[in-house]
Amino acid sequence: MDSVANAGRGSKLAAYVAPLVVFLLWLAPLPVLKKMGDAFWLRGAEHWLYPAQTLCCAALLFWFRRQYEWHRLTRVFFTLAVAVFVFVFWISPQVFFGVAARTDGFNPEDFAAGSSAYWATLAFRFLRLVIVVPLVEEIFWRGFLLRYLIEEKFAAVPFGKFTWLSFGAVTAAFTFAHSSADWVAAAITGALYNFVAYTTRSLSSCVLAHAMTNLLLGLWIVYTKQWGFW
Repeated sequence: MDSVANAGRGSKLAAYVAPLVVFLLWLAPLPVLKKMGDAFWLRGAEHWLYPAQTLCCAALLFWFRRQYEWHRLTRVFFTLAVAVFVFVFWISPQVFFGVAARTDGFNPEDFAAGSSAYWATLAFRFLRLVIVVPLVEEIFWRGFLLRYLIEEKFAAVPFGKFTWLSFGAVTAAFTFAHSSADWVAAAITGALYNFVAYTTRSLSSCVLAHAMTNLLLGLWIVYTKQWGFW
């Protein structure tokens, strides 16, 4: 009986942790590949690596789909308000304070505008940004770590339970998982997404907040061509 219970806990742990681990593993070779030569498939490795990463993580999420406790959407207006605030805060240095535009980054215009390669690149980028990233990150940060830091048997911890330790640790970890240029914005974002978890007690609401922020950010990136925000 204990072995069955342990197996169940193991699969639950894998479901909440593995997608983020795999997501990060796909990113690891990118800096090395970009320095290996001038061939486009190396210099522009993100153009094939990101779609592969997206599909791999999407497959994992589908495989583990029955392990997740989504909870029904609650306080939708509040959740969307947080999402919009986070978006505005994230772009505020460039919009309100004259910080230099971040134009260097993943650029779909490496392909001719309007070409099939351009649209496929953009479509995969939005699939990654708006669906895969919010699911992978919220499942890990709010669904797993926010509860695991309260009790090792995290699935027994009610979603949205608050402790200062888990709040502070998850906010800090979420912050430092981003590039240093985004640390201030990421810290505010991590804290507010935690607050969504505490207020709504719904993983679905956390995913919605993250997805809406990323959708707005993606549209703004395409409009302003500030590819460094991807």
